[in-house]
Amino acid sequence: MKQKLQTGLWLLLAGVFMLGCKKHAGTGGPSEEASVYQALSAKRIGLPNGWSLTPVGSSLELDDLPLNLVVSPSKKYLAVTNNGQSTQSITLIDAATEKILDTARVAKSYLGLAFSQDEQRLYASGGNDNKILVFEIGNRQLVAAEPIVLGKPWPVKISPTGIAVDDAQGRIYVVTKEDSSLYICDTRTRKTISKLNLGAAAYTCVLSGNKQELYVSLWGGSRVAIVNTETQKIAAEIATDKNPNDLLLTSDSKFLYVANGNDNTVAVIDLSKRQVSETLTTSLFPDAPVGTTPNGLALSEDEKTLYIANADNNCLAVFDVETKGRSRSAGFIPTGWYPTAVKLVGSRIFVTNGKGFSSRSNPKGPNPNLSKVPQQVGPNPQAYTGREQYIGGLFKGTLSMIDVPSPERLSAYSRLVYANTPYSKKKELHAEGEAGNPIPMKVGDKSPIKYVFYIIKENRTYDQVLGDMKEGNGDASLCLFPEKVTPNQHALAREFVLLDNFYVDAEVSADGHNWSSAAYANDYVEKNWVTSYGGRGGTYDFEGQKEIAHPRDGFIWDHAQRAGIPYRSYGWFADDGKPNIKALEGKYCPAFEGYDLSYMDIDREAAWEKDFDELLAAGKLPKLNTVRFGNDHTSGASVGKPTPFAAVADNDLAVGRFVEHLSKSKVWNESVVFILEDDAQNGPDHVDAHRSIAFVAGGFVKRGFVDHTMYSTSGMLRTMELILGLKPMSQYDAAATPMWRCFNHKPDPAPFISRKAGVDLTQNVAINANSRRSDQFDLTVPDAIDDLIFSEIVWQTVRGEQSVMPAPRRGAFVKLKKGGDDDDDDDDE
Repeated sequence: MKQKLQTGLWLLLAGVFMLGCKKHAGTGGPSEEASVYQALSAKRIGLPNGWSLTPVGSSLELDDLPLNLVVSPSKKYLAVTNNGQSTQSITLIDAATEKILDTARVAKSYLGLAFSQDEQRLYASGGNDNKILVFEIGNRQLVAAEPIVLGKPWPVKISPTGIAVDDAQGRIYVVTKEDSSLYICDTRTRKTISKLNLGAAAYTCVLSGNKQELYVSLWGGSRVAIVNTETQKIAAEIATDKNPNDLLLTSDSKFLYVANGNDNTVAVIDLSKRQVSETLTTSLFPDAPVGTTPNGLALSEDEKTLYIANADNNCLAVFDVETKGRSRSAGFIPTGWYPTAVKLVGSRIFVTNGKGFSSRSNPKGPNPNLSKVPQQVGPNPQAYTGREQYIGGLFKGTLSMIDVPSPERLSAYSRLVYANTPYSKKKELHAEGEAGNPIPMKVGDKSPIKYVFYIIKENRTYDQVLGDMKEGNGDASLCLFPEKVTPNQHALAREFVLLDNFYVDAEVSADGHNWSSAAYANDYVEKNWVTSYGGRGGTYDFEGQKEIAHPRDGFIWDHAQRAGIPYRSYGWFADDGKPNIKALEGKYCPAFEGYDLSYMDIDREAAWEKDFDELLAAGKLPKLNTVRFGNDHTSGASVGKPTPFAAVADNDLAVGRFVEHLSKSKVWNESVVFILEDDAQNGPDHVDAHRSIAFVAGGFVKRGFVDHTMYSTSGMLRTMELILGLKPMSQYDAAATPMWRCFNHKPDPAPFISRKAGVDLTQNVAINANSRRSDQFDLTVPDAIDDLIFSEIVWQTVRGEQSVMPAPRRGAFVKLKKGGDDDDDDDDE
């Protein structure tokens, strides 16, 4: 029977009672723990999702989204594969001097990375080019050699992920995620020897010490496969928790550690028994909801200490694993944003931080001057270099280099990790608020609001739409769709609540629809959207289409179903007349069109009105209603399609009419409407690339109120959950601030009156250079295009072809106050 170790709470309690009490003997000075904690607390960086960073150690700058880090056999070299939306590359680092020796820019790469035993070659996955890149290491430089070709490039579906090399046999083992296979290739002839169907998308693989077995993590299969390398057949499979990703084998090949990215756990597999002997819970608190995302593993040289990269908790979990079956938590180490891999060389810990050290503003993105862009931009994103402020590639990765901490320093580090983390066990059931507010402070308490309407829109920043509102913190020079184009959204912000400090948790639509529906995007989503968004192949399958992309406990409809709460969806996670997930079977409106930019949002709104009126008359109105109005995405400058002004105005009018119709119904005083963008990728913002528009309206919503409170996608979801009596879906909505400040104790029955469109909704774009480029885009699914170029076209269609954005400004999202003890959240106890 596997044993789950509930580690975080005991560590926290020990830290609380020992905190700050130690003194250097005879000196009266502060302890190392207190000094380290105070010094690093003063440098804390806030993120737009409400979490914070205090990265320790020194660092190197890397390229976009480093996903893997490997150490050469003699520990002379480190290598990193950078696999983000913008620049992809392979980086070679001197492990002793901790200096970058060389960086090879590549067209496509993904995760897989391995040195030859003699350190003369480096193998790397070539992503959707369906090949293994080979580099000769000469004079400490990477020299491209003949690759190993697995098949024709995308759209052929292969997509190599993890690799393992057996130099003695001249073999390389390659696992894939698109055709769920194992390819065995000859490293000398560069040919495939055999291919084995694994039955599920694979993440990585590792060879046993005697090279007779290959262990494969089946990312999409919740299991580890053991392949006999002689028979080249699967000898056994061992069940794991969801989304097993990184693997780590002990030197004696007796135990295999498996990180389960979608389940907050690491499995310890006893290979002699071929079963899980122990499960390590890596979250900061026991029984935490999903949201830790372990995805990297490393052992100390004596193999007594295990380090686990927790991507979504921004830390390393440290375990004493000397006695198998009796492992125990030793503490946590703060890292950068979204750590993806960890390795040890001697007493130094190396960590790749997928999103670097901070969020950023993007006042010049994603709309730089198109005069610098070739008229025909191909699928290779390197064809255009002015991409530095598009959110998809804005956050550059880093490599942290950290000394193995002493017990006292590890205690300080652990304390920092807890201080950086707004989530706690108490917050799962008890939220911030005020007595008598319609938003309950305790899960399960009654709310006078009975009906929740949740509207999802597409891709706009705050400055892009509301930057012209003097009441808020906007930059009018960045406003593309001012009040003339969006009179209803301006009226909602002015008559109800203006939210000028609201941030989406996502970067793009792919992860945005997951964050908006589940307060979480799992490791498959986070590590795969960047490929297709960078023009490197791949499909858009992030709205319920693939089980591997689902959060462990499902989406908001799954949670509502389990709680017995009636719900209905209008065009969200329901496409082509059918639902994308099982929970929506029979729970969606067939007459409401899904994502289709050729269909007007005002027609969708009319379909909703009819359905709403029928349900209300029959007494069958669901408590949770999710609605998608997506035409503010726009069709760019496509000939025969509405101009960006017309598309956004159509969307705006649909929203206005929706709120008006609801406000004139008999359930207005018992209803609330929440409106947000799934992401903010298509525009600039002077505060942060994640800052976006959001609206709330309803009988209990305040009138004429400006709320500067920092809110997030997860915070909006938490507000809905508290109204409906739902527990949080992830650590992120559990931690987020509910929007209780937007609500009055008593309802105001006054209806909302929609505004007429300020522009012609049917106006089509003229034929010009941008229209010809727009016609090449695939607009049938969200963001199946080069989104930066698309955003630039929207900008120039609105502002003129020669328009130039203001000079860029950079900086961290926000530095928190210096000094003092930041451990003021006593509910952690």
